[in-house]
Amino acid sequence: MAEQHNRTGSILVVDDEASLRETFHFFLSREGYHPVLTAGDFEQAFATLTSTPVDLVISDIVLRDASGIELLKKARQNGIDSPFIIITGYPDVDTAAEAVRYGAFDYIVKPVDKDALLRSVRLVLRQRHLERLKVTAEEERERYRLLLDTVFRSVTDAIVIVDDELNIINLNAAARQLFANLLPGFDEGTNLNSTIRSNEFSTLRTDLLRVLQTGEDVVEHRFECNTIDNKPKILSICTSPFAEGGAHGHGAVIVIRDMSVCGEQQRSRRSSFHRFIGSSDVMQAVYTMIENVGRVDTTVLITGESGTGKELAAEALHYESNRRTMPLVKVDCTAIPENLLESELFGHKKGSFTGADKDRRGLIMQADGGTLFLDEIGEISAMTQLRLLRFLQERTFYPVGSDTPMTVDTRVITATNVDLREKVQQGTFREDLYFRLRVIDIPLPPLRKRNGDILLLAGHFIKKFSEKLHKPINGLSDDAIKALTGHHWPGNVRELEHLIERAVVLCEGVTITTKDLPQDLTKPVDHIDMKNHFKDQEPARSIEQPIGRLDSVALRILGTLNKCGGNKAKAARLLGIDRSTLYRKIKEYDIDLSTFSLE
Repeated sequence: MAEQHNRTGSILVVDDEASLRETFHFFLSREGYHPVLTAGDFEQAFATLTSTPVDLVISDIVLRDASGIELLKKARQNGIDSPFIIITGYPDVDTAAEAVRYGAFDYIVKPVDKDALLRSVRLVLRQRHLERLKVTAEEERERYRLLLDTVFRSVTDAIVIVDDELNIINLNAAARQLFANLLPGFDEGTNLNSTIRSNEFSTLRTDLLRVLQTGEDVVEHRFECNTIDNKPKILSICTSPFAEGGAHGHGAVIVIRDMSVCGEQQRSRRSSFHRFIGSSDVMQAVYTMIENVGRVDTTVLITGESGTGKELAAEALHYESNRRTMPLVKVDCTAIPENLLESELFGHKKGSFTGADKDRRGLIMQADGGTLFLDEIGEISAMTQLRLLRFLQERTFYPVGSDTPMTVDTRVITATNVDLREKVQQGTFREDLYFRLRVIDIPLPPLRKRNGDILLLAGHFIKKFSEKLHKPINGLSDDAIKALTGHHWPGNVRELEHLIERAVVLCEGVTITTKDLPQDLTKPVDHIDMKNHFKDQEPARSIEQPIGRLDSVALRILGTLNKCGGNKAKAARLLGIDRSTLYRKIKEYDIDLSTFSLE
C-alpha cells in the first residue's frame, strides 16, 4: 500500500535538453509515477514549483539561464520544501557540498544509472510520505483537541473521557459540577476503579468495562444515586468507544444527563430537529451532537443500521454549518459502478477514456465551498480509497487524465451501515482512511432503542400520507399501537414509514386498525402456523429450527422471501430495508434461497 501511494507522487524534471527531459519522463511514467512534469529552464521550473504541489524535483545542475543549485536556493528562500535530486555531468566536491547544504536529497553523476535513480526516487518519496504522515497526525491531534474543547464548552451534559485502564483523561465543566456533590475528587487523573466504591455507581463502571471489552455503544442506561448530602438523583448515561487522542490510545466517552433536573433543560426537549422526528433521550443526544459538530469544520463519519436516518444527519450537519448556503452534494457509492466512481468523484478530461467526449467537473468540485456526502463509504474499492485518502490529506486531486492538480474547499461527511473496524481487520478497508474519516463519529440509534419515538413517528407519517392521499385518517387503534410498539423494526424508520404508507392506502375509515397492518406484524410469533405461513414451500431453515428459536425478524424475512419467490430486491422493498441489510440477515439466519421458487 505504501509503495502504491508513493508512486502517485508528482515529479518535476528540469533539464535544458529536450531529449533528456523526454527520456526521464518516459521511464518514470512507465514505472508508474504520476504526474511527471517537465521544465526546460529556470523560470519555467520555478513557475511550476510556485503554482503546483511537487513531491520531488530532479534537476540538472547546468541550465541555460541559471543552475540547479540556484533553483534549489530560490525554492527554499520561498518556503518550497520539495526535495531535490541534483544531476551533474561534472562532479565537484564544492558543488556537491553546496547542494547538500541547501537540502538536496541526493547528488547523482552522469551518465545516470537508471536503477540508481529509481532507487533514490523511491527513497525520497517514501521519506516525504512519512514526513507528511507525521505532520498530518500532529495537525489531526491539534484539530481534535480544539474540537473537543469546543464541544466540551458548548454541551450542557456532562462529558467524561477515560482510557482503557479507567483513568479520567478529560472532562468538561458540566461533569465537574455534576460530580462535585456526588464523588469528591472526581477529576483528570482519577482512576475510576479506586474512586467508584459504592454499589450505586458500580453500574457506571460495568458499562465502561463492557464498552472497552466489546467496542460497542451502551446507548442509554439510567441509574439512581445519592449526593454526599443524601439527595436522590437519576442519571442517564450513554457510553461509546473512543479510539482517538494520540498517546492515550483507546478508551471510552461517557455522556451523562441529570434526569432529576426538571427546569428549563427538560422544558426545551425537542420532538423534531431538521427532518428528524423524535423526542427520546438518545435522539436529544444526537441533536446536540449534530449542533455542536455541525459548526466545527471537520470530517464526520455517520454510523447506524439501514433506515436510521444517516442522510438526514448529513443534511442536518450541512445546514448547521457555515456552509449552509453552498451546495450539499450527495453520493451513493453503491449506486455508481466501480469503474465510473473515480470519474464521477474526481471528474475527467476529454479523451481520458472511451466515451469521455468532453471535460467533466467531478462531484468533489461541484461541492466546492459546501459539503460532500458519501453514503455507503464501506463499499468503495481499494483504488478509490487510496485516491480519497490523498484528497482528504492534501485537499487537492487530479481529474482522470489530467496532470493539473485541482484544489477545493469541501467538507466531507461519510456514512456506513457496516462495521468499518471489522473491514479494517479483514484488510478490505484502509486503516489510515478509517481514522481520517472517523475524526468525529455520530452513531444513530436503531428505532427499537428510541423509547417513545415509534408512535411520534407513526403520527407524523399518518399526517403526511393522509394529506398526500386526501384521506381523513387521524389515528391508530389500541391494538395497532400494541403491534407497532411490540415490533423489532429491522428496517428502522424507513420500514415504519413504508408500513404506515401501506396502512393509509388500505385504511377505509379514520382509524388505522390491525387489519390495515401486515399480518406477520400482528400475529404473535408462537402462534404462527409454519406450514400455512409458508404455504407449500417450506424454507430449509424453518424445517431445521423449531419456532421458538426463530425471532419475529427471521419470520418476516422468510415469509416475505417466500411471497416474492426468493427475489431479494423485491423482498427488500416490501420489508422497507436496504438490499445490503437483507443480504446480511439472510447470511445471519443461514437462509437457503434455493428452497424458494425464483420468479
